Amino acid sequence: MENRINFIDIPLDNLSMSETIDKINYAIINNNQIHHCVINAGKVVNMQDDKILKESVINSDIINADGMGVVWAARFLGYKIKERVAGIDLMENLVELSHRENYKCFFLGAKQEVVEKVVNYYTKKYSDKIIAGYRNGYFNEIDEEDVIKQIKKTKANLLFVAITSPKKEIFLNKYKNELNEVSLIMGVGGSFDVISGISKRAP
Repeated sequence: MENRINFIDIPLDNLSMSETIDKINYAIINNNQIHHCVINAGKVVNMQDDKILKESVINSDIINADGMGVVWAARFLGYKIKERVAGIDLMENLVELSHRENYKCFFLGAKQEVVEKVVNYYTKKYSDKIIAGYRNGYFNEIDEEDVIKQIKKTKANLLFVAITSPKKEIFLNKYKNELNEVSLIMGVGGSFDVISGISKRAP
């Protein structure tokens, strides 16, 4: 991909927030799929020993620098990274885009009361028309196929997965072909907890 660099043996896309959103919007318009992922210092460290996590990350279509540690390290290595593209900020922008363009979002992850608060928050802020569906993140491997069927049934354009790493990365990499009608699939970590007010965003 143009603007992709090699960051200590990890592909990293040197894209601004607006460039990332434009690429995702283009994929939605053209019924293509983008598997989006972010990396921060902690994930980079874990990827050194977790081969399945690393494979799941490097197989993504867009990999943004979420943490400033990655931005600074890349700059130290001689790459002029445009900006940090935090997952929670990207999700917020994409939900707003969904409101403007009549896209539908599926929210997967966190506790039931948390994901319900997220859905209620966006329903009040925008409209219930952007909500394709939602489900909590408490399921086992034997339940995964049912979760995938639930998502596919809603015909969502965007899927946000708020499950801890490395489970979310492995889950999305494992099922992205089955979710090929969903134009954006991305992990958003603890974003639901922040949006719902359960926890504060890390500085």
